[in-house]
Amino acid sequence: MSYQVLARKWRPRAFDQVVGQEHVVRALVNGLEHERLHHAFLFTGTRGIGKTTIARILAKALNCEQGVGAHPCGTCSACREIDEGRFVDLIEVDAASRTKVEDTRELLDNVQYAPTRGRFKVYLIDEVHMLSAHSFNALLKTLEEPPPHVKFLLATTDPQKLPVTILSRCLQFNLKRLPVPMIVEQLGGILAEEGVEVEAAAVQRLARAADGSMRDALSLLDQAIAFGGGRLEEASVRDMLGAIEQDYVLELLRALGTGTAARVLESVARLDELAPDYQGVLADMIALLHRVALAQMAPDALDDTFGDRDAVLELAGRLAREDVQLYYQIALQGRRDLPLVPVPRDGFEMLMLRMLAFRPADEETASAAPPSGSGPARREGPE
Repeated sequence: MSYQVLARKWRPRAFDQVVGQEHVVRALVNGLEHERLHHAFLFTGTRGIGKTTIARILAKALNCEQGVGAHPCGTCSACREIDEGRFVDLIEVDAASRTKVEDTRELLDNVQYAPTRGRFKVYLIDEVHMLSAHSFNALLKTLEEPPPHVKFLLATTDPQKLPVTILSRCLQFNLKRLPVPMIVEQLGGILAEEGVEVEAAAVQRLARAADGSMRDALSLLDQAIAFGGGRLEEASVRDMLGAIEQDYVLELLRALGTGTAARVLESVARLDELAPDYQGVLADMIALLHRVALAQMAPDALDDTFGDRDAVLELAGRLAREDVQLYYQIALQGRRDLPLVPVPRDGFEMLMLRMLAFRPADEETASAAPPSGSGPARREGPE
């Protein structure tokens, strides 16, 4: 039997399996249970968060042989064929490859005909924002008053490109990015089912790299399992993502804490020996500064997921609060500016020197609150 990638193997098949989109699922379930079914639905949001998945589950709910309801059986021929992508009355269209008005008119020519097998003929148009202006115009009338046996399910990552005349004819559902803890929980359950040995820090790193997308998380997980030879270890995930050990980022912040340019440049030189992706270094620095700020302002909120709690607490006592906020802002700005620099190392060094140059001048009165909140901590002066 051929291998099935995790993103397809673990795609939700029912509404109660969808995570992170409760506001969308609740509205659809209530509509199905009370038989208040609109003729056009628009699902918006970034990639890999469930737009097409929810649309397919809705198509099953409409065409299940057990009747219209919020809980399709999943075992009848209609449900199985929809899951397998071969249900004749679910017409899936990739608008990115069928942008011409002729394609849209050809599609709409068949709307008038009754469904072949199912209860409804469902048109699922993915990336609908890619349609041309003429295609949208051709779609307007049918979208407003389709035959009673037709449902339109539209999905897009860029709703701003849709004409307002299309938006006004649809029920719009905006899907959210999934938070890191939710992705971690989902990946943990999948790894347990797959029987893969795992380090908690590795799952955290993958979840952060997924940027709110469950599909991206599962694709990265597939890659990481292969990269690690069937195991999921933090070191192998870090290597796969091209990230560096956090010790290097910690050393950079410690060097900044001394206020000594020579010490900072030495740390950058050691880092450069690894030929790092400096955008990734800045991303790691931003994440670490966030944890340092938590340790200073709300130490109870600081977890030990990455096994660095002691190091973060040590930095929180060494760096002034205002410096942490300053470094965070400069690092954020640096991520935007760094692609414009001809030599990435030079640009990164300038960012580090900028952090030093813009530190508040009053060395004697500036203070940092230690994690316990018990008294100020001074910056370390130049050695």
